Amino acid sequence: MSDCTHDCASCSANCADREPQFDPLNEMSSVKKVIGVVSGKGGVGKSLVTALLAVQMNRRGRKTAILDADVTGPSIPKAFGIKEKARGDEHLIFPAKTATGIDVMSVNLLLENETDPVVWRGPVIAGAIKQFWGEVLWEDVDYMFVDMPPGTGDVPLTVFQSLPVDGIIVVTSPQELVSMIVEKAVKMANLMNVPVLGLVENMAYFRCPDCGKEHRIFGQSDAAATAERFGIAHVDRLPIDPNLATLTDKGVIELFEGDYLAATADHLEQVCPV
Repeated sequence: MSDCTHDCASCSANCADREPQFDPLNEMSSVKKVIGVVSGKGGVGKSLVTALLAVQMNRRGRKTAILDADVTGPSIPKAFGIKEKARGDEHLIFPAKTATGIDVMSVNLLLENETDPVVWRGPVIAGAIKQFWGEVLWEDVDYMFVDMPPGTGDVPLTVFQSLPVDGIIVVTSPQELVSMIVEKAVKMANLMNVPVLGLVENMAYFRCPDCGKEHRIFGQSDAAATAERFGIAHVDRLPIDPNLATLTDKGVIELFEGDYLAATADHLEQVCPV
């Protein structure tokens, strides 16, 4: 490129001169697979999908971790009921552990109060993500799920350029508008040479507890057509489930007995084996 500054960290262009230069883990850590969970807009349940996938993999005997990259809107600690703060020594930060042993790192684990706002500019947020990756003790992790903020801004760009992301799961909802938002997320992934492993449609339906009939509260699903349009091989659907919502709000999502997203977990084990 004639106007190239040779500063790949500040550029999103996918050119022949770009070489992957991921930030290194510390020598005490090991992470086999990194899966990003993304959405083009907020409010579609991206953090819920991240938490459920981590729980699914953990139940299968995989060592699982969550890096909460949604620095200004962290919700992962609340879903797992984590109240204690992250600890560390002069060398490393130690992640918190959920009740079933999932490692978690989130900015909320560093704040004095979990409701304190994070009023940081982009470079500071990017620096925090790099620290969460390189300065946290991630011990023998099979699958790390990275919960990203919505959109295609600084944080997703930092994650794609700094972490060796093996693929992403795109979270969407049934509204027709969302297909445009999905396209933005898919195009960014393609630009960064990151595979799109699957599409999860959240709030896809509500199953009546009395008659068992499915009701599509937000309209007819177009997840399959959207996935076909963008060449996404795997599609999963997550219903509106008041019980799941209640357990998540109470911080005990690991007590949920359903097998939602089991098909997505199966798919990840097939395309990203450890």
